[in-house]
Amino acid sequence: MAFRKAVKGSILIGGGAVVTVFGLSQLSQYRKKHGHLVSVEAADCKILQMQSHLPTREHQLQALRNTSEFDIFIIGGGATGCGCALDAVTRGLKTALVERDDFSSGTSSRSTKLIHGGVRYLQKAIMKLDFEQYRMVKEALHERANLLEIAPHLSAPLPIMLPVYRWWQLPYYWVGIKLYDLVAGSQCLKSSYVLSKSKALELFPMLQKDRLVGAIVYYDGQHNDARMNLAIALTAARYGAATANYTEVVHLLKKTDPKSGKVRVSGARCRDVLTGQEFDVKAKCVINATGPFTDSVRKMDEQEVANICQPSAGVHIVMPGYYSPDNMGLLDPDTSDGRVIFFLPWQKMTIAGTTDTATEVTHHPIPTEEDINFILTEVRNYLSCDVEVRRGDVLAAWSGIRPLVTDPGSKDTQSISRNHVVHVSDSGVVTIAGGKWTTYRSMAQDTIDAAVKAHYLQADPCKTVGLLLQGADGWSPTLYIRLVQDYGLESEVAQHLAATYGDRAFEVAKLAQVTGKRWPIVGKRLVSEFPYIESEVEYAIQEYACTAVDILARRTRLAFLNVQAAEEALPRIIEIMGKRLKWSEQKKKDELAEAKKFLYYEMGYKARSEQLTDDGEITLTPMDVERYKKRFHMFDKDGKGFITILDVQRVLESINLQINESALHEILNEVDLNKNGQVELNEFLQLMNAIQKGQVSGSRFAVLMKTAEENICQRNAISVDRSGGGL
Repeated sequence: MAFRKAVKGSILIGGGAVVTVFGLSQLSQYRKKHGHLVSVEAADCKILQMQSHLPTREHQLQALRNTSEFDIFIIGGGATGCGCALDAVTRGLKTALVERDDFSSGTSSRSTKLIHGGVRYLQKAIMKLDFEQYRMVKEALHERANLLEIAPHLSAPLPIMLPVYRWWQLPYYWVGIKLYDLVAGSQCLKSSYVLSKSKALELFPMLQKDRLVGAIVYYDGQHNDARMNLAIALTAARYGAATANYTEVVHLLKKTDPKSGKVRVSGARCRDVLTGQEFDVKAKCVINATGPFTDSVRKMDEQEVANICQPSAGVHIVMPGYYSPDNMGLLDPDTSDGRVIFFLPWQKMTIAGTTDTATEVTHHPIPTEEDINFILTEVRNYLSCDVEVRRGDVLAAWSGIRPLVTDPGSKDTQSISRNHVVHVSDSGVVTIAGGKWTTYRSMAQDTIDAAVKAHYLQADPCKTVGLLLQGADGWSPTLYIRLVQDYGLESEVAQHLAATYGDRAFEVAKLAQVTGKRWPIVGKRLVSEFPYIESEVEYAIQEYACTAVDILARRTRLAFLNVQAAEEALPRIIEIMGKRLKWSEQKKKDELAEAKKFLYYEMGYKARSEQLTDDGEITLTPMDVERYKKRFHMFDKDGKGFITILDVQRVLESINLQINESALHEILNEVDLNKNGQVELNEFLQLMNAIQKGQVSGSRFAVLMKTAEENICQRNAISVDRSGGGL
């Protein structure tokens, strides 16, 4: 064993030496290349002009219908597709983009939220002396720096701790992380460092301390992925790209080239998903940037073409913020099955993931209970035994489909490409697939380069290095203070608006309604625990939001942070959208049903309901059963066998507490498994049983009943604020 470890160390150091020598030899060339790109962008940027007003969706659809021919027509509104649109339009190409759902509705909104080069890829590059892996890491680290620069309001450096539990691992990991810094070169965010055991526990007090030797901290970037994707799309639209969400491609248009006699793709038949209207869009070049759906578009071009996409599902969960420090992530480099798990603070919550399992391509991936429990098990292994990691503390869960691909141009078409693949078909369709979120810009650059070359397009050089995204130009870390001072917003709300919209936050603040309170003066929250305000719903419509799910999942991130809170905000969101978009009552009902379906299946509510069922086995002791029956019958005075809102109101009135009826409906609905407007004894016992097992936490109904029982004589007030509200 000791010999094997020594060999590993020797390989690491030897590989490290190779990487170091090569990295140093490439550094000057890299700096020259980067400097050239910056100078090109600086020289040409003056010809770019961003529109002051964002075109409406109707205006964009009209442009798609009426333009005789586009240079570039992109299918797919994820990070890569929107990146292609921004790259193309800033080169002077007439550009169009359509997305069947909403921008970032797929994988691009379901990432680990990291902007990173890939520590594990560098490890593989060193251990296997794999130049392709090394080059991929180097490119990603360059793109990491660029993304942090062009959208500072949506991204920031994040320290990530790698705990070490064996002495020999300390130098092993330290050398690897230092090489990560070295490959980043001048674009290293901050230098990594080693921590003693005591210092590691001081910074990450919930860490498992038994056998802990020390820790290593390195830096990567973190961002709001869906908002970043949207910022890219909106920036492309402001530069003149015709971009439309909820517009699907029905089939590709083809014509015969009179010069070569070959059949070439010349555009697409599109359909507005919201109205059903169809129209043709003509284009010199069609780009397929559809992620996991790459093969479906390729088969529109050539029915018999072999599949290149091998989809993999990655599940993430969100837990309360107290599970991690505010500004320190955790990396588990060696899970029980060899996967890597990140445990990161995000939006004042804690995100953990991801899994990596083969899956089928679907528009609606569902997180499984097996994957959720796998992540929880790995989290338990790294957290102190003093911290009870409960299934009920899972506030949201989601699955994203990573589009791993094989290279159709490679001799070995069976092997997975670790980098992105750009392929031009015989009919001229350019497909971009694979890659990672961090490298979306370089992927877009390679794609447009290929399109320009294949279709002989007249275009300027790429200008997206250093090109600021919407919201970045006037942003500063203290911008939120002006929002507080000028508009009377809460500090937390102002910070959220500045970090979400950048310098456009003032437009959102102008729409905010007066609260009628002494403070805050404006800004009514959608739900009390989160800084999202009602004016964001109005502003989201200007940002092409068409459905309630667009608001819950991508304009705000409420569905990703707490699915119960998202459900509570849903009626008010629909009310605001319905008034602005003139929805009928039936349309409002349809939106409510669709949004609840999304929360139930895709955001983890389904997994939650499986934890609390009316036919599950109750394992309470007889003493506990009697105690909970007594508590139940305190509310059910008439012996009906169930509790209604009237019963709860009667008890609350007896202790001089008033809770409005809508809030009571929400509280009872958390427990009402049958959805019949009442809580039966068996449902209550199932709830208490699940709470004891840790499957459910933060139940306001359970807290209310317990507190009422304890204070019925003293007439004390009862707090029913959500304490975690887990799934």
